[in-house]
Amino acid sequence: MPEALYAMLERRDELSAIERKALASLSWRLRTYGDGDEIIGEGSEPTESCLLVEGLAARSRQLANGNRQLTAVHVPGDFVDLHGLLLKVMDHAVMALAPCKVAFAPHTELRRVAAELPHLGRMLFMCVAIDAAVQRNWIACMGRMDPLRHIAYLVCEVYRRLDVVGQVRDGAFEFPVTQSEVADLVGLSIVHTNRTIQELRASGYVTWQGNQVIVHDWDGLSRLAEFDPTYLNLVRRPR
Repeated sequence: MPEALYAMLERRDELSAIERKALASLSWRLRTYGDGDEIIGEGSEPTESCLLVEGLAARSRQLANGNRQLTAVHVPGDFVDLHGLLLKVMDHAVMALAPCKVAFAPHTELRRVAAELPHLGRMLFMCVAIDAAVQRNWIACMGRMDPLRHIAYLVCEVYRRLDVVGQVRDGAFEFPVTQSEVADLVGLSIVHTNRTIQELRASGYVTWQGNQVIVHDWDGLSRLAEFDPTYLNLVRRPR
């Protein structure tokens, strides 16, 4: 069942047969969510960690004035809340950006396999470390990039992460988000977001129609976005 998780981890380091078996033998609890559904609530105290199996999800912070900021995108193979294993209380929510299938694994079992298989434990910790690296880069984008580069950067990141789990075909991937959700991801108004997406389309680097994005010129797009994938740790090496 956790094939996307295997792909995500094995892009960074080799998993042994014992480690793969340990992950497969967890007491996974499957659930499905509709577009916009809350998967994990802010303030909740999870006893399980949630693996995204299909679809797209986002971390969300709701402000007192009603405004919302989406602070990360999650793709299949991501644990969306592995940090909850240690932090105990969720300081944000996780919502479905599209219909999602998720699998919950008990914290007690994750602690056990991490203790019994130290390398696998380090690999799981790596997931949390990569989440933190993504947050640092998003802060830099939000604070210092102009809107065109920022949205191009978002497209680059989603493209590379989906490619790791085999969900890019001939430069095309599904990105079923509304312009309102893109606005909440990059901190712009909907009007400004619409105008910037039109500008990105006009560049010729991508076609973005409906739920599909096709990257025609990766080098040009990544140069525009000043995208350096180092923070995603996509090089396979001992961990």
